[in-house]
Amino acid sequence: MKRNIGAKLAIYPTPVYLAATYDRDGKANVMTVGWGGVCNSIPPCVCISVRPATHTYHALMEQKAFTLNLATEDFTKEAAYCGRFSGKNVDKFKELGLTPIRSEVVDAPYIQEFPINLACKIIQIHEIGSHTQFIGQVMDVEMDEALLQKDISILEHLKPIVYGVGNDFGYYGIGKKISQ
Repeated sequence: MKRNIGAKLAIYPTPVYLAATYDRDGKANVMTVGWGGVCNSIPPCVCISVRPATHTYHALMEQKAFTLNLATEDFTKEAAYCGRFSGKNVDKFKELGLTPIRSEVVDAPYIQEFPINLACKIIQIHEIGSHTQFIGQVMDVEMDEALLQKDISILEHLKPIVYGVGNDFGYYGIGKKISQ
């Protein structure tokens, strides 16, 4: 039996990414994004949704670029930290010992320590309600060479994390492969 619970976010889980930008002063900043993912194949595009009250929102509006950095089990602590503190008040790269590397194709930094980094140019902005959605065309990808080996499962090697929305708000690993 099912029960109607109304209009709520009931998509479990959501991927965890860290969006990195430069603010108007050229300072690198990073924010955990739980609302985002693939939104187009050709051209390759991703979307992130950010609240206008955030420091990152203003950087996105000004720079029209971001990098999307895949969070993995090795970086759960960093993802949680970047989701709790504002770049307006703290230098998250410095506090976490992460290295911002200037992208060669967009005006945004990527996180050197993270295994996959997508450099994105913002091509559309949609005011939705509590969040604004930014659609970024993937202009380039930086990927750890170890992931390019043909004899490994990228997903199992990466160990990406997901976020439990609803009444949970925790971070989880992804389990084993269950089908081909």
